[in-house]
Amino acid sequence: MKLENTDIKDFLEAKVSQYNHPRFIDTDPIQVPHLYSRKEDIEISGFLTATIAWGNRKSIIANAKRLMQLMGNAPFDFVMDYKKSNEAIDRFVHRTFNGTDLDCFFRALQHIYKNHGGLENALSPKNHNNVQSQISDFKRVFFEVDHQYRSQKHISDPLRGSAAKRINMFLRWMVRNDNAGVDFGIWKILQPSQLSCPLDVHSGNVARKLGLLHRQQNDAKALYELDCTLRQLEPNDPAKYDFALFGLGVFEGF
Repeated sequence: MKLENTDIKDFLEAKVSQYNHPRFIDTDPIQVPHLYSRKEDIEISGFLTATIAWGNRKSIIANAKRLMQLMGNAPFDFVMDYKKSNEAIDRFVHRTFNGTDLDCFFRALQHIYKNHGGLENALSPKNHNNVQSQISDFKRVFFEVDHQYRSQKHISDPLRGSAAKRINMFLRWMVRNDNAGVDFGIWKILQPSQLSCPLDVHSGNVARKLGLLHRQQNDAKALYELDCTLRQLEPNDPAKYDFALFGLGVFEGF
């Protein structure tokens, strides 16, 4: 099915223009990495914010900002100097993400920067062109540090059936250069054409109502189906439709 010239493309493009706008930042967790200008601070704050980005949005933003305060509002320096947990870190909780997980993530991020060239290099495909496969590889590398098994659930694995919404959202933040000041576009190895639209309950429900997605579960197979459809609409930047699908679901109750 060819979708390039249909009314649905025009409708979605209008919604992208509406929501891919700086005023979007004030209501979204992406406001947290926007507190920083240094590349490493942006990507570390963005990664940690995306990691806890489920549940009530106000709670996500509040806890992400609290997490930045725990890091002295200098995420990269904090990670590189990190040695062990402390009482404030031990007390951190966002839903099922707790101080044990946070200590693991700080050590794992330090490992990524010291031994794997940083987050951009670790999340960019090497021997294949498949970002979802690279996310799976990244998870393996990330948890090379000593950790409790419970912490692994906080990074999804597309090769085990997950839509990996949060990490795909993080990649959108880092890779897309939207010229609107919302997504950062600071990563240059990955291209926007390689990204997948983050799939959650809101974007999934709207996509089904618009006939863009038919699979009922929000899993890796559904992400692949949505990918194929959105790439017909815009092969160079399919993830931009996240603004339209999410905005329609959250702000308009579509």
